[in-house]
Amino acid sequence: MGLRQNAFLLLVAMGLIGIVGDWAGPEPLARLWRLPLALLCAGLAYEAFSVRALHLSLRLAGAPRWRLGRATPVRYEFLRRGVRRIVVELAPEPPRVAELDRSVRTVELGPDSAALALSVTACRLGGADWPPQRVRVAGPLGLAWWPRRLEPEARAEVVPDVLGAVRDSAANEVGGDRVQVRSGAGSELLQLRPFRPGDPVRAVDWKATARRGQLVSRDFTEDQHLDVVVAIDAGRGSGVWVDGLDRLGHYVNATARFAEYVVQQDDRVGVVVYGDRPLASLPPARGAAATARLRRLLAGVEVQPTDSNAIHAAMQVRTLVRHHCLVILLTDIDDAGSTGQLGAAARLLRREHRTLVVGLRSAALESFGEVPVGDWLDPFRALAAGESHENRRRSIAALAAAGVRALTVRPASLERAVFAAYADLKRRRLA
Repeated sequence: MGLRQNAFLLLVAMGLIGIVGDWAGPEPLARLWRLPLALLCAGLAYEAFSVRALHLSLRLAGAPRWRLGRATPVRYEFLRRGVRRIVVELAPEPPRVAELDRSVRTVELGPDSAALALSVTACRLGGADWPPQRVRVAGPLGLAWWPRRLEPEARAEVVPDVLGAVRDSAANEVGGDRVQVRSGAGSELLQLRPFRPGDPVRAVDWKATARRGQLVSRDFTEDQHLDVVVAIDAGRGSGVWVDGLDRLGHYVNATARFAEYVVQQDDRVGVVVYGDRPLASLPPARGAAATARLRRLLAGVEVQPTDSNAIHAAMQVRTLVRHHCLVILLTDIDDAGSTGQLGAAARLLRREHRTLVVGLRSAALESFGEVPVGDWLDPFRALAAGESHENRRRSIAALAAAGVRALTVRPASLERAVFAAYADLKRRRLA
């Protein structure tokens, strides 16, 4: 409970009356200080009863599922009994999977229920119950604030983001690429033709050969479908906060949106999530069902307390896909200690697959080396930023020496880099 202005006025009056009575001397006047005290006690008792009789409750209204990294509106709806106008101060507390501005808000409740609109940003995957919300109600006599803890009985579910109506410019580059009908090694029959020297035995159509009395070969449409596997690092380093989300959150959002687009192009997409060992995987598949399975898998991904091992991820990819495909590793390139593992993983993949390693860099960290010195910590921040940049440069050079393309981008450019790699490989296959 916190006292308000009217309570302090009664306390001041009680003190002044007591001082005057003590100086004046007569016994009846000396006991007059008890009157404001009695008024204060009676008023506080009345306010306590009035506030308890309100039966104040809280209901949260909003989308049942939140998109990771996006701001979502939530309505705080206050319900109470009675028609008297009251004032409530709210200290909002988000669930553990989200963030919001926690500054205290003041809400005036009229005869009807009142609502307060807030914006909540989902920052972690998974689900969590809303914690109790701390409020305090102004007493009707202006004597005190009466604290309450309101249980909203609501739950927040955070899922990966969707591609949406706006397409990345890199994604637009491959918007028209489809299966081409031409002679190749696909599965759809294009034509029957006379056997030519050099045709493989498996291309011979024996039934047509028996009918015609001469060797007949089959031509198939060239299968231009592309398989893509995204390997997501969920190790300790993926918990580092970069531009509003941890690295894992950026990896998951980029993968979910990218997978949605790949499936729209009638290609197949799979995923491998790894830490110090493979944690979850899905083989490449196409169609809406494949996208739904992938999103369900990504929704349950969490940062692991152990260091990651990219070699295990590479071995899992080789188990899932036996033919040539595009492998995109989303991992921490800044860590110089992981370069050896990434290089070994790259050597495992490069003979059969085209591999791209993508890491994230922080705009805040890079800015430390650019701002002028303002306090004694700025030189140390600049040194840390410079060391991080040098580690990143060495890691990329080491991976390039292993025959693998690697790059680091800011979170806003992560999807562009992934889409560009996909577009480039599509162009090469369709050339």
